[in-house]
Amino acid sequence: MKPLKIDCLKTSKKVRPTFHGTDQPYFNREISWLAFNRRVLEQAQESSYPLLERMRYLCFVNSNLDEFFEIRVAGLLQQVQSGVNDSDIDGLSSSKLLASVQKEAQALVKECYHVWQKEISPLLRSERIFFKNTKELSTHEQSWVSKYFKEQVYPVLTPLAIDPSHPFPQIANKTLNVLAWIYDDEDPENPYKMAIIPVPRILPRVVRIENSNNQNTFIFLSDIIESYATMLFPGYQTKGAWAFRITRNSDLYINEEEAENLLKKIEDELSKMRKGDAVRLEIQSEIPRPLLDSLLRAINLSIENTFFINGPINLLRLMEVYDLINRPDLKFDDFIPYTPPTLRNSEDIFETLRQQDVFLHHPYESFEPVVDFIQTAAKDHRVFAIKQTLYRTSGDSPIVQALMEASKKGKQVTVLVELKARFDEMNNIQWARQLEEVGVHVVYGMLGLKTHCKCCLVVRREKNGLRRYGHLGTGNYNPRTAKLYTDCSLMTTRKELTSEMADLFNSLTGFSKNPKFKKLLVAPFNLHSGIQKLIRTETSNAKNGLAARIIVKCNSLIDKETIDHLYEASQAGVQIDLIIRGICGLVPGVKGMSDNIRVRSILGRYLEHSRIYYFKNTGANPHILMGSADWMPRNFFRRIEQVFPVEDKRFRKKIMDILKLQLRDTVQAKILRPNGHYISPSKTRVKNTINAQENFLENARKLQLQSLE
Repeated sequence: MKPLKIDCLKTSKKVRPTFHGTDQPYFNREISWLAFNRRVLEQAQESSYPLLERMRYLCFVNSNLDEFFEIRVAGLLQQVQSGVNDSDIDGLSSSKLLASVQKEAQALVKECYHVWQKEISPLLRSERIFFKNTKELSTHEQSWVSKYFKEQVYPVLTPLAIDPSHPFPQIANKTLNVLAWIYDDEDPENPYKMAIIPVPRILPRVVRIENSNNQNTFIFLSDIIESYATMLFPGYQTKGAWAFRITRNSDLYINEEEAENLLKKIEDELSKMRKGDAVRLEIQSEIPRPLLDSLLRAINLSIENTFFINGPINLLRLMEVYDLINRPDLKFDDFIPYTPPTLRNSEDIFETLRQQDVFLHHPYESFEPVVDFIQTAAKDHRVFAIKQTLYRTSGDSPIVQALMEASKKGKQVTVLVELKARFDEMNNIQWARQLEEVGVHVVYGMLGLKTHCKCCLVVRREKNGLRRYGHLGTGNYNPRTAKLYTDCSLMTTRKELTSEMADLFNSLTGFSKNPKFKKLLVAPFNLHSGIQKLIRTETSNAKNGLAARIIVKCNSLIDKETIDHLYEASQAGVQIDLIIRGICGLVPGVKGMSDNIRVRSILGRYLEHSRIYYFKNTGANPHILMGSADWMPRNFFRRIEQVFPVEDKRFRKKIMDILKLQLRDTVQAKILRPNGHYISPSKTRVKNTINAQENFLENARKLQLQSLE
């Protein structure tokens, strides 16, 4: 049966989908993602946020769009060009979807630059933070910029002529370039010429002008080069210069079964990736059309994939400025995460964990105990083995250093490094090699699957024999992002969990066709079927007049079978609340189909990243689970994921308090309507104002103060 198509872009309150028979509608993945990025842009427009934080949200929008074009749009273009007309779960063909995506992305970029030009930039000027072009510079500033160009920029630029003897150069992915239009009055038959000025990555893209009355005066490097481009072509007239950037297909295509050495194969593919097919051109809007056409022919791209930019190319570069400006009053207040007394006063974390499990809600509660757990294990002479997964980590990771130290001390250290963690491939290759050099057993996971689960297992010899200590989490082992993402951690010695963690690691490092798990739900083995069973149980309970309820918090929901089971549960009377930060393919609030389902997205100071699932199970013994998996086909079938039960009454209450507060959020939450439009809860006549993240912060501050008394 052909599913009904719904346009997620329409926002009119009058637009309502119509249904015929049992047709079930779904929102398109790509359009839903663009709607998510529009909500990120709304954060840049949020007047209650500090100004420099609003500027950072503009950076996030640009960064998100880069990845979207490098992977998702690149895939759509390949489908259309090869004649493949596959459809998403909403039934929209590749060609029609590509046209919709391009239209919405164009509108999003236009609005993004409008926010920069008309909202944030003027407000920055009122705070004496200036972004100037060369025409706005004072005499002293012009003198400094001229000197800066001659001494710092000019010597490292290499202009590349385009003519029969100089073919069009290979432009690397997402690099800054300047297109110059040159006039030669001595060549009447062909007076106009084109040249490319590649800008080396080593040069800062935003330059602080030092010879200024204000230390916070900046100019974009592209403006400087455009203004002084004529110096690069002596004897010619420079008619104009325009900055541009090309985005290329950056998906890795690796046949793992044919790769003798996966690390080397990925390394080779990364070098090729910078030369992938062009999928987007960003160029300043004043570019003459003949010159633009020549550029598009050279990079084999159509005008539909061109984004005309009214401002600086690549707003992500503003992130550099955030760190340069010492204005705490224009940034979020510093927050010191709370450390529970049982951990803060503990001299032996293993003794603490023998007495009780530990649950942490990051970043409100510190990630340092997790780091301390691994560092202590590395030093403890009773620890024999450490097993760890690493998906993404920071450049100066104390966890990587601890694992290396443990190996040097003779402990058996096994680390599953996911080389295919998108856009972190090269970093992970470096960590893998460093770890291998000191004797760590580095494993790259299971063939054809990404290792995305977050777990660490420590084996320690004690008086009564060997004891396992485990950490299970929803986020990466990255101390830096642990301060920016909301995640949950469980540290435990429960044998029923740690023994299955050991089985999981053995499956990942050895041979195992179909490992069995009773407590853990592990993809691709039993996670998908386990989730479907839990949903069906709630459906059955509702049909039999028993208490039934589902609450899910995750980043994305796009798996068709899961959505269909949620629709069935709703029709049986199950009350369902979904807290889906990003992509959502489920259409809520449709009479007779999903009228018992509510969907909300929460964006705020911190990136909501934790995955929590609640199933009422008649109320006697609810199922509460956490883990690494979103509800997407890739997480269910193409990744190693783990989801674990939370059975401690203290932790279960804490988790339910988290979910309940987020379901009451009226400030940072947006409610998904049946027409695909997200609206503020305040428009649904909510009386009390609640900001969940601020509540968590305030509670952590109170606990901090109490602990100091």
